[in-house]
Amino acid sequence: MKHLVVLFSLVSFVTASLATTPVPREWMIEGVKREGLVHVPTTAKTQLTPVVFAFHGHGGNMHNATRMFPIHELWPEAIVVFLQGLNTPGRLTDPEGKKPGWQSTSGILGDRDLKLFDAVLASLRADYRVNDKRIYSTGHSNGGGFTYLLWAERGDVFAAMAPSASAATRSRSSLKPKPVLHIAGENDPLVKYAWQQATIQALLKLNECSAGVAWDKDPNCTLHPSATGNPVVTAIHPGDHSFPKKAPEVIVKFFKEHQRR
Repeated sequence: MKHLVVLFSLVSFVTASLATTPVPREWMIEGVKREGLVHVPTTAKTQLTPVVFAFHGHGGNMHNATRMFPIHELWPEAIVVFLQGLNTPGRLTDPEGKKPGWQSTSGILGDRDLKLFDAVLASLRADYRVNDKRIYSTGHSNGGGFTYLLWAERGDVFAAMAPSASAATRSRSSLKPKPVLHIAGENDPLVKYAWQQATIQALLKLNECSAGVAWDKDPNCTLHPSATGNPVVTAIHPGDHSFPKKAPEVIVKFFKEHQRR
């Protein structure tokens, strides 16, 4: 009997692991094959299901993103999409574009990544019961910049955003009020903290926010309530450009608190 219990536990563990392992998918965008890893809960065809997009940074990949953003483990009831970027000239590093990343502004690179997002979301809506009030985006560094670009160009789609180690520069003027969690390192040598602070100040003004208060019992997190119902939460850590290990939990908590009105 003891052996049967151990075997059952092992089978249950393996089954649970397989259930939370994102699977590969492909989309053809104007003749170019694009790839991603997608976690889909078993109830997605019968129940309204949230969708979270998570974008790796410049030089990263979709496999690393599943480990950096284990949102599929923290929120298994959501569809979670980890897309793969294409080789892209970086604005701060890799000017020759030898590493994968995302378009930084609208209109460049044939808008290939905005078109990818549109195609992926359309395919999810065709295959599953997507909850259109609960679609979210997060990303780190260049992926955070692309999250800001999605906010600017596809903002009406999303309920909330959570960029990390990034700054909205060229896209800032196109942003409309929306709940946002911004994660920043005070000693970021790449995306300077001063740049990120300028973005945060612009977001506070955009969302008509008041003075900050503690949030989530975390000394690094500050909630700025909004007169328009679009709060800004800042998660400021003393580190560098790295993505904090605790960040995914904070992101999931923030996303769960917000749906599109």
